[in-house]
Amino acid sequence: MVEACRLAERLDRESERPHRAWLADGSSFRMGLEMADILGELKLDQAVLEAAVLYRAVREGLIGLEAVGKQFGREVAGLIDGVLQMAAISATQLPSHDMGQHDQQDNLRKMLVNMIDDVRVALIKIAERTCALRQVRDAPREKQLRVAREVFDIYAPLAHRLGIGHLKWELEDLSFRYLHEDDYKAIARQLAEKRLDRDRYIAEVVDALKGMLEAQGIPRYDVDGRAKHIYSIWRKMKRKRIDFSQVHDIRAVRILVPEVADCYTVLGWCIRAGTTCPTSSTTTSPTPRGTATSRCIPR
Repeated sequence: MVEACRLAERLDRESERPHRAWLADGSSFRMGLEMADILGELKLDQAVLEAAVLYRAVREGLIGLEAVGKQFGREVAGLIDGVLQMAAISATQLPSHDMGQHDQQDNLRKMLVNMIDDVRVALIKIAERTCALRQVRDAPREKQLRVAREVFDIYAPLAHRLGIGHLKWELEDLSFRYLHEDDYKAIARQLAEKRLDRDRYIAEVVDALKGMLEAQGIPRYDVDGRAKHIYSIWRKMKRKRIDFSQVHDIRAVRILVPEVADCYTVLGWCIRAGTTCPTSSTTTSPTPRGTATSRCIPR
């Protein structure tokens, strides 16, 4: 990995950069490091991380796949080649349309999935598009819209399909910011806290609930939480034809326990420990797996 970083950094330093002026920091090497950081959080292997660091250098023609293969092995070169093929297909096949045209988008996603023999290729490409979308804030408007459209239509749904929820949410939010700028800003202004603050609050609540469950002797449980992201708030407002003040689940926590009776018991503890929304009631619905889901329903 160190060798790949040194090579990518040297190639980046020695190259001219006018073709990547849209990058916020102007460095394909730092973008490669950011890709590797995303993939490292997914616990992927060294070959993937090396491919991520070297990908931009290969794409920009600073080094060839053959040279990568000789120095880092056929596996790394093959991963980069797969990502290049994905980029070529999405660039030539991506339809130009509004968010509602799902058939063409779905066909393109299926085409990309079918051509992938190694799921790691798709993960590298998703990481690369995540970084690209983060970097286009200073790019021309046309570039912002093109990258955002591609990511929203193709790579956010692909991330969802691969079970990478946190990247899907980020890709949707960043894409939405460029595709529907006014709506994004309107919702962002009405949120009383930043997403990081919401995430931190959710983590504190989850920890407190876990402590309560253990103290009460519940042997098996699963607790997770989410802070609703801006695109999903907008989508809910559109779907239900409501305004922002009527969206009550900006923050939510789910508790899964083995028995339905445990669920009602835990629900009672939660109600006594906190407060519910004054304009909503809480219901608990048993599921076939013996768990239950609690939710707030507006009165």
